[in-house]
Amino acid sequence: MSNVVSLLRKEVAPKRRMPTRRPNAELRTREHLTGGEVEKLIEAARGNRWAHRDATMILIAYRHGLRASELVDLRWDQVHFTSANLDVRRRKAGTPATHPLTGLELRALRRLKREQEPSSPFVFISERGAPFSGEGFARLLQRAGKAAGLTIRVHPHMLRHACGYKLANDGQDTRALQAYLGHKNIQHTVRYTELSPSRFKGFWRD
Repeated sequence: MSNVVSLLRKEVAPKRRMPTRRPNAELRTREHLTGGEVEKLIEAARGNRWAHRDATMILIAYRHGLRASELVDLRWDQVHFTSANLDVRRRKAGTPATHPLTGLELRALRRLKREQEPSSPFVFISERGAPFSGEGFARLLQRAGKAAGLTIRVHPHMLRHACGYKLANDGQDTRALQAYLGHKNIQHTVRYTELSPSRFKGFWRD
């Protein structure tokens, strides 16, 4: 009997352990970019073959806290040039909102629409005329990060975090920031205000 048991043990292959993803904290020292780093990314993107499109993608994603999926799904019918507004449709059951567009953004989008070939209902398209993909935007950012000399590995969601931290550091109201980023749960917004140095401004005076 013992021989049979030992034989079965040899024939049963051990279960393979699935590889686990390392925590973000082990891969990167932080999960957001500074405003200066975003500017370096935009400048680096201007050296690409599709310079204006790539730089505009980074600008719009940063200014409006867009996820990669929200950015590449952006359509021209969401851009209102006359009223200078952008209809933001959120993923992950987020709350939609209407954001104002600045002069810089309007000029960039007008030029992009004017030069878009072939014409498409999507704002950002590939050289083949297909809607840009989230994976393509991630690769674009990684190349721009290397070209800009950034020492951290850049990924699209860092632009959304950069938007949140920038607005929190500017002292924007937490509820307004929640609506701007489309958070249903305010706890997702508080993470930005908790790390904002402006919340301690005025604690000490000399």
